[in-house]
Amino acid sequence: MDWRAPVARPFYLATGYEPMGLRRRRHITTEARTVTALHDEILDLADATRTGYEDPDGDAVLLAALGAARTGRMADIVQTIQAEQDRIIRAPRHGVLVVEGGPGTGKTAVALHRAAYLLYAHREQLARRAVLIVGPNPAFLGYIGEVLPSLGETGVLLSTMAELYPGVHATGTDSAAAAEVKGRAEMAEVLARAVRDRQSLPETVPDVDHEDEGTLPGPALEIDHEEYGVLRLDREMAYEARDRARSTRLPHNPARPYFAFRIIDLLTEQLVDRLGADPFGGPNLLGPDDVAQLAKEIAASAEVHAAIDELWPVLTPEQLVADLLARPEEQLPDEDADLIRRATGPWTPADVPLLDEAAELLGADDSAERAKAEADRMRRVAYAQGVLELSQGSRTYEFEDEESEVLAAHDVIGAEELAERQEESDDRSAAARAAADRTWAFGHIIVDEAQELSAMAWRLLMRRCPTRSMTLVGDPAQTGDVAGLGSWEKILGPYVGDRWQHTRLGVNYRTPAEIMELAAQVRRETYPGFEPPRSVRSTGEGPWTERAAEGDLGTSVLAAVARETPKEGRLAVIAPRELHGELSALGSGPVDLTRSVVLLDPREAKGLEFDSVIVVEPRLFGESDLYVAMTRATQRLGLVHRGELPTALTSGS
Repeated sequence: MDWRAPVARPFYLATGYEPMGLRRRRHITTEARTVTALHDEILDLADATRTGYEDPDGDAVLLAALGAARTGRMADIVQTIQAEQDRIIRAPRHGVLVVEGGPGTGKTAVALHRAAYLLYAHREQLARRAVLIVGPNPAFLGYIGEVLPSLGETGVLLSTMAELYPGVHATGTDSAAAAEVKGRAEMAEVLARAVRDRQSLPETVPDVDHEDEGTLPGPALEIDHEEYGVLRLDREMAYEARDRARSTRLPHNPARPYFAFRIIDLLTEQLVDRLGADPFGGPNLLGPDDVAQLAKEIAASAEVHAAIDELWPVLTPEQLVADLLARPEEQLPDEDADLIRRATGPWTPADVPLLDEAAELLGADDSAERAKAEADRMRRVAYAQGVLELSQGSRTYEFEDEESEVLAAHDVIGAEELAERQEESDDRSAAARAAADRTWAFGHIIVDEAQELSAMAWRLLMRRCPTRSMTLVGDPAQTGDVAGLGSWEKILGPYVGDRWQHTRLGVNYRTPAEIMELAAQVRRETYPGFEPPRSVRSTGEGPWTERAAEGDLGTSVLAAVARETPKEGRLAVIAPRELHGELSALGSGPVDLTRSVVLLDPREAKGLEFDSVIVVEPRLFGESDLYVAMTRATQRLGLVHRGELPTALTSGS
């Protein structure tokens, strides 16, 4: 039976105290078609039947799974789902659910199984709208990529924040300070001001005397119309047109036609007054047809359109953000402007929320596309009508004096319906369509390492899920990004107030107690009362430390790698990015977690786990990054250092 079905739930929740009608819980382990292990957990203590495979503690299967060698890919936890995890997995879909837990508590695995459960329980809604899972980095997405397919679910889009703006792959990097500035909530207003500044008024003051008019005062644009001479677009006219466009409350680009139409109307009125004036003071000499013709000529003028473009240009998000980054001093204080100024270079992950915000502010003037689509539709209708008329003309009767009862095509279908059937259908999956559509509204969003995201990143994600059906997974104690909000209240307050649920996972299934206690000392340097999640197992072997020879860090690390690499499983060397050059013998380029040894920086290690971990030069880590790096190991942890160790790692020795 499907593990998500209600009838399967007692398997995960039953205890000896509350057996839920079960006599025993049996785990069968297989390799191909061979049974390799069998464990029975007795739930009905009155049942005297014994098979010889009883597990007295009921933990043998869980501990075997925890101690198994890692493969570089996360596996499903269907056979070992614990009761506290099951309750989160099956929690109601609607609203925001926050799942908090320290390292190794299974937050990510629970979130992925929750996605599979929701797709099972709400198939009709979520298969159509898709589920978005946001991870901290590409290595993490590769690590979890096989879990949902193994559970039979593919209607899910996995993405980092850097990939959530279609058409842009953010490969650049920002300094931590620059990313923090770009991530502030105030950047939304900065971008809004930048858009308003592009909706300008004439600044040029004409100094030319026009015949019969004298010198015209005040700022204005002078439009040299090839047939009617100079047209004057003054500040008052532009202000009226701008006010008309802004009053629509449409984004910048869709509002532009309202600005343009009003400018054309005002210039037409100006021309009518000039050409149709009665020298004797009577009514204007031009009739309605003359006025309409003048309006058409003004609307067709390239010079008029150039003036409109100058005052209200069509903008793209890329243009707007690039201009802001090239000249940030126009919108930001000097100290912030200096941090983010960039004339050229690839987009960075922190730019993606800015691009998305700009796209919201600018919108798209799709009038030309809609006109083309309507013209294409009318052509299809005309073609379909012709086909039906041909079918009607080819109709034959067996007897000329009797009306045939045979139905022709035009008897059962109209031209418009036939035309609609000829439209090309989009056979892409919902996830593929969502990946290409910035305005897609997902049925549910799951965010891993949610505490790391900036205020601007949250604006993007909330737009992607108007129903606020979300699962947020993280641990404020592991916040390493200076742009990250860390606090759930800061994240959710602007969007749902206090209307969100919070649950905490308190059991560490990954990290042995000996490693966890040393890692906790790092946190207690800043938070003396910090208590880590409780580890379910102990290996009896604590972390080791080794001082590298001065100037020979690489040799010491390579020797430790040769000694510590397990015969089965994976080893990670986690070092600050600035030391990766000295450790290049361990590999470079994109992270491949299927290799027996991988080199990572602490941010790349988030959410991952390895049999053994070597942390290099821990004094160069921030407190949060060091805590994260030390808690990636399932078996052994070592620390190689050239300088002094942080006080937190020596105070207990």
